Amino acid sequence: MAKSRFEYVKKFELPDPLMPNTYIIVRIDGKGFHKFSDVHSFDKPNDVRALDLMDTAAKTVLNEYKDVVMAFGESDEYSFLLRRTTTLYNRRRSKINSSIVSLFTSAYVFHWARFFPNTPLLYPPSFDGRVILYPNIGEVRDYFSWRQADTHINNLYNTTFWALVHGGLTTAEANKTLQGTNSKDKNEILFTKFGINYNTLPEMFRKGSVCVRSLSVEEPQKSFPEQQAAHGIMTLSIGPSTSGNSNTILSRKEKVYQGTEGSPMVLHVDIIKDLFWSERPWLLS
Repeated sequence: MAKSRFEYVKKFELPDPLMPNTYIIVRIDGKGFHKFSDVHSFDKPNDVRALDLMDTAAKTVLNEYKDVVMAFGESDEYSFLLRRTTTLYNRRRSKINSSIVSLFTSAYVFHWARFFPNTPLLYPPSFDGRVILYPNIGEVRDYFSWRQADTHINNLYNTTFWALVHGGLTTAEANKTLQGTNSKDKNEILFTKFGINYNTLPEMFRKGSVCVRSLSVEEPQKSFPEQQAAHGIMTLSIGPSTSGNSNTILSRKEKVYQGTEGSPMVLHVDIIKDLFWSERPWLLS
């Protein structure tokens, strides 16, 4: 870049590196999505098309940024987990935050017609983003447990609310009916008044969406102990050399899977319990 007398203005840019050796989570949230969902006639309480679109936008982020090893989404929100050792954009907060939220937003618009072929996009959707740092594994797990618990709480309320509205109440009457109720009360309303067993509703609605990369395992690797696979060990067999040495011994090189390779996939599973994490130790390694 050519130097000029105006270059001094660069000194006003403040560095914003994130603390090293910490887990980075970027949470994006739809701005004004109550209005957006009404204007575009989303199904209530859950629109599968809208949720699938959010998942597709999240997979776009994982495809672009290999250091994003996991994402969790509900409604108009998505949280992205970056590896503890990531050096993406030299860990600059503003670059990481703006890049992820802008890519997610553009992917949402880009794929809109695929999921809403008969609903034109009437105005641009927007998302805000924030960056949170967590120093240890326990806090990262608690964060995602919090978001999944929030998914259940919100979905149970919304499912009951819209059942009441579809059953003939006004929105004000439905709100008043649900004031002071707990989870047991809402489940009772759903079952006794509408014959809905909440626990049989799609897991996508009750548990949210978890986006991770799939670990593709080669056939020769299947003979290794399952415990190795559970801990993310990928083994590459290297054949004998052609040097003519009859004593050449086959060697294996072990590579710990980091969660940065493979195709993103969406799951609807429990991430509060240990099983999800024990099956994917690379997420928090």
